Formats: sequence, structure tokens, C-alpha cells
Amino acid sequence: MKKSTLITVGVIAVIILGAIMWYQGAYNGMVKADETVNSQWANVENQYQRRADLVPNLVATVKGYAEHEQSTLEGVIEARAKATGVTIDPTNLNEQTMAQYQQVQGNLSSALSRLLVSVEAYPDLKANQNFLDLQAQLEGTENRIATERTRFNETAQTYNTLIRKFPNNIVAGMSGFQQKPYFKAEAGAETAPEVQF
Repeated sequence: MKKSTLITVGVIAVIILGAIMWYQGAYNGMVKADETVNSQWANVENQYQRRADLVPNLVATVKGYAEHEQSTLEGVIEARAKATGVTIDPTNLNEQTMAQYQQVQGNLSSALSRLLVSVEAYPDLKANQNFLDLQAQLEGTENRIATERTRFNETAQTYNTLIRKFPNNIVAGMSGFQQKPYFKAEAGAETAPEVQF
């Protein structure tokens, strides 16, 4: 073989090897980002499960005091059942499944809010230490949910940016990486509540 042919073959081999290494690096980076999103999704679900686990204790505590709130209690129990019945595989997250998940979780939040408002009519219940502890845990869990949702959106944004950048978008398209949806504010969240004295 001629020296020029060896050089040409060597250059082509280096280019091919470089392209393979670049593809491998880009692919592995996307896998890592995808796994980070999946892990953060698990953290979100964990906090929602924590809230769902508090509901039976809260309902049992309120039931002993608020006999006239049966429909409110049933609404909370039903909303909890629906919320825990919806699970999403993080590898199949899309706008539709995310909207469905948010809707059932939002319904549980609304039912819990109605329950806590109805408690105002029961001064003995409001003074009950078990109820106060459960209420504090529920408030803390709601804060944790908000934090984990924010973190999920941040990791989803990092992932989505990674797979949409050129030339990563070529690797993402060839390898089946899809964008992840975000948690969105609930309908009406942009309107401040009206406070009247």
C-alpha cells in the first residue's frame, strides 16, 4: 500500500472513531438526563403518596367530631382513591398523562381544602392535638409537593434542552428520546383570591 493510501485510511478511521465516540458521549448524556428526570418524577410521586397516606388519618379524626360533614368526608375519600389509582410510568410521560395526573391530584387538593374549611365549624376539633398534628403534616407535605414539582420541571427543562440542541437532536431523534412535559399551574391560579373583611 502506498503511504498516501495509509494516511487516507488512517484519517477516515480517526473520523469514524471520533464520530462513534461523540455519538456514545451524546447518547450516554441523554440517558443520564433521562434517568434524572425519572428519579425526580419518583420524588414527586413519593410526596403525593405521603399526602394520600395522611388522608385516612385526617378523615378518621374529623369523622369523630364532624358527623354532619359526611358528604365532604366521602368526597375526600373518593378523591384520594382516584388520585392513588392514577400512576404514570415516567418513561411514558406526555402532555395527556401529565394533565390527567394533575387533574386527579388537584381534585384531591380541592377536596382536602373543602374539608379543612368545614372544620372551622367545630371548635373542639380545631383544638384537638391529633388534628393539629395532621393538619401541620398535610401543610408540610403540600410544600414538599410544590418543591418536588419545581425540581421536576427544572430537570425536565435540562433534559429537554439537551435533546433539542444541535447536534444532540440528531442523536435524540435516532435513539427515540422524547421531550418530557412540565407541571403547569392549575386553572385559575393566575387570579389572586379576593379577600374581604
